[in-house]
Amino acid sequence: MMRTPGAPAICRNRPEPGPFAATDPAGVGAVCPSCGGLALAPIYRLASIPAQSVILFDTPEAARDMPRGQLDLRFCDDCGFVFNSAFDAAGVDYASTTEESQHFSGTFNAFARTLVEEIARRYDLAGRLTLEIGCGKGDFLQELVAQTGTIGLGVDPGFIPDRLPGAHGRDITFRREYFDPAAIETPPGFVVCRHTLEHIPDVGRFLADIATVLSGRRDVGILFETPDMARVLAEGAFWDIYHEHCSYFTLGSHARLFRRAGLHVTRTYLAYGDQYIVQYAEPGAGTPLPEENDLDRVRALAAAFPAKVAAVRAHWTDFVRDRHGAGGRIAIWGGGSKCVSFITSNDLADAVEQVIDINPFKQGKYLPGTGHRVSPPDDLVRTRPDTVIVMNPVYLPEVAARLAALGLSPDLVAL
Repeated sequence: MMRTPGAPAICRNRPEPGPFAATDPAGVGAVCPSCGGLALAPIYRLASIPAQSVILFDTPEAARDMPRGQLDLRFCDDCGFVFNSAFDAAGVDYASTTEESQHFSGTFNAFARTLVEEIARRYDLAGRLTLEIGCGKGDFLQELVAQTGTIGLGVDPGFIPDRLPGAHGRDITFRREYFDPAAIETPPGFVVCRHTLEHIPDVGRFLADIATVLSGRRDVGILFETPDMARVLAEGAFWDIYHEHCSYFTLGSHARLFRRAGLHVTRTYLAYGDQYIVQYAEPGAGTPLPEENDLDRVRALAAAFPAKVAAVRAHWTDFVRDRHGAGGRIAIWGGGSKCVSFITSNDLADAVEQVIDINPFKQGKYLPGTGHRVSPPDDLVRTRPDTVIVMNPVYLPEVAARLAALGLSPDLVAL
């Protein structure tokens, strides 16, 4: 979410085995956590990656010495779900000093406002309780309250009260804690969960917790937003794979999970440069949507992924090392999860001179695993890089405009 929007609010029972534990008794990750299927295939492995990618450090030494995790992605042929069977919850602390917010970007804010406007058109939330699980620093919920008149309750262990002065009041409340369904006293009329489900290893139990919170109510709207794995498979986008992202969905596997939990998917689509799944649901049964029929395509993408990701990693390793070897100065724009994965997966720390981010709460801190200091854009005037690699093509126009305003014209490329 670079941590995607909404800090991960993993439910309190996160480490416990659920209906479909991720491993069989031999511990080889042979059961799908989403559907319980046994037809699993390994598609991507990394022996050592940062256990968390949006945690920040005060020194480069602490950043480089952070705990490591493993990656063993498995594809379920029965439902299309992808998960990290080597995920270790003990190495992840979402209440620590993390910084995932993208709300300092005009591009992202425009997207978030559009989504709030869409919710306002679909639901009358005035005076009703909206629960946001994984509210991050609270920006989205604050906008939803302002536009719809809903009463907001945000839950997230990484929430920082000082970031939204004046927001914690009559119409909006934040709890800096892990999501516990037993702690939600009033059944909500609307549930929002954006970029949190990918951090949940036991996705079946998490959906059961959602059902518990609803307390049998039928007049409830549900909105989930999650990264789209079909794009990652098609592009070989290794930079979008992290240890703490233990669960990966396509439009179809996302909807199938919800239908197994007794939730009818009313709309599902791709947004934000086709990077995010946006899915609406409600309690009850219904007919699957045409967009959910993706299993054959995803099977083909998963089968081709090992070769695809190897080729893409080789391309970017050669790109960075060739330019660095020729004396070029390389900067990365976007000091989040994508950047951490891009550098550490290919051992490129020595070839990347600088990491830039517009988020002031990242600036001056050091990235996990790489030890790079995050700098503000104005620092580029001093260093004058030859190449700037943008971690997300959605931000290319925004970055290009900022570089032009600084009087800089490096070679600008995007993943």
